[in-house]
Amino acid sequence: MSKNKSGKGGIVYSTDPNFQLPGQKKLLSETLPAAKQKLHILLDRKQRAGKSVTLIYGFSGTDEDLEDLGKKIKTFCGTGGSVKNFEILIQGDQRDKVLSWLHKNGYTSSKKI
Repeated sequence: MSKNKSGKGGIVYSTDPNFQLPGQKKLLSETLPAAKQKLHILLDRKQRAGKSVTLIYGFSGTDEDLEDLGKKIKTFCGTGGSVKNFEILIQGDQRDKVLSWLHKNGYTSSKKI
């Protein structure tokens, strides 16, 4: 029975164009400047079959700008990765490279272990 239940709280349809489900993040229409962005960098191994992934989160802006930032960081590091759930995933332990690139391009960031 749990397969048939959606997480919408009983809401089927709304005629309000600005309607959002409870708990749904509001998408920003503009991206904050790099100096006002507070990005967090950490190394993650959970549910990845023991492989390390550098995780960057805390970006506030549009999806297109997040995709562009992820592409620039992946190109700089020379590795693969993706952008999912408002987070940038970079393959391997690239925390130092990502931190130096973000500081060089004006982002404020913090590295977590």
